[in-house]
Amino acid sequence: MTELLEKAFENASKLTPLEQDALAKWLLTQMEDDRRWDASFGNSSSLLASLATEALREKDSGAAVPLVPDEL
Repeated sequence: MTELLEKAFENASKLTPLEQDALAKWLLTQMEDDRRWDASFGNSSSLLASLATEALREKDSGAAVPLVPDEL
């Protein structure tokens, strides 16, 4: 365990049991969200790069349609 994490746990140990449980639930939720994000998008950088390239080509060729018309 890193020193910083040890310090965080030391500080958390001074909280009330209710606050400790709330912190633990928040931390576990964050870690699960990060895991799901990585599983969903962690290997998508090449796909995102190719979509960006395609979008730029469409823009350069005039095939792209603005999301907001110029007259607004």
